[in-house]
Amino acid sequence: MFFSYCHADEALRDQLEKQLAMLKRQGVIETWHDRRIGGGEEIDAAIDDHINQDEIILLLVSPDFIASDYCYNIEMTRAMERHAAKEAIVIPVILRACDWHHAPFGKLLGTPQDGKPVTLWPDRDEAFLQVAKVVRSAAERCRRTHPSEVEPTERNDYSPSLPPPHPTTPGPRSSNLRMAKSFTQLDKDRFLLDTFEYIARYFENSLVELQVRNPGYEGVFRRIDANRFSAAIYRDGRDVARATVFTGGQLGAGIYYSQGELLGSNSYNEALSVYADDQALYLQSLGMSFHARQDQKLSQEGAAEILWGIVIAPLQRGR
Repeated sequence: MFFSYCHADEALRDQLEKQLAMLKRQGVIETWHDRRIGGGEEIDAAIDDHINQDEIILLLVSPDFIASDYCYNIEMTRAMERHAAKEAIVIPVILRACDWHHAPFGKLLGTPQDGKPVTLWPDRDEAFLQVAKVVRSAAERCRRTHPSEVEPTERNDYSPSLPPPHPTTPGPRSSNLRMAKSFTQLDKDRFLLDTFEYIARYFENSLVELQVRNPGYEGVFRRIDANRFSAAIYRDGRDVARATVFTGGQLGAGIYYSQGELLGSNSYNEALSVYADDQALYLQSLGMSFHARQDQKLSQEGAAEILWGIVIAPLQRGR
């Protein structure tokens, strides 16, 4: 299986490979991307070998992928030619929001579900798990089309339905070459502030859409200062929900949610903090509301949806 991707999305590609680990352990797939090119190999020739031979091609779609002349004009174009000739299965994996429906691969069913970008899922593990399931299904279709005489039994075996390794490929080595990434406090602080701004835009846009879809309701967004905003929902002129979201202050690094319009108070009903694993930054809630679990690794959209859910849930229950 070949990854066609832009290097700007390398961290997301690494996260996807983790979800594909079971498929590799079972010998269902072998993965390849340009970071596997060995010293002394010709880069273009190595890529051409795989884009012309591998049976499954993942297009890791993002604004950077579409803007890349090499990814779009060379790799994607060749992938779609082989897909049309039924020589390969092309799967668009939508990593980040972009105008991909008008691309040549826009006619294909994208993954995750409904083509929702991975970075907009509340839980990225769930999004990549959906991608892994699609890859497993594609691999099964390949095997039915080209049945194997011998089933692979070990991780480094390859199915006869797949092309043999290129003769110039270096000797045996592990595919487990991913190194842990480290994140500085500056990285975490920037991610926190970016997330706060994202949540502010999320609330503002949601309030506008709420009143468009629900006659009699009006949403009011108020930016109090750089670190605080409030949201209010009115029904027939009567306020039925109020909330304040803020960051920083005496409470330290985090994003805090308060029920009601609290302009100077630091009390809160829910909080979000920034954490990091070996590959990415993410958010976790304190789990003070029933809308969130403490063990969830939240994206910016997931964090925003949890806080918005606290506001909207009582109205949806008819209270």
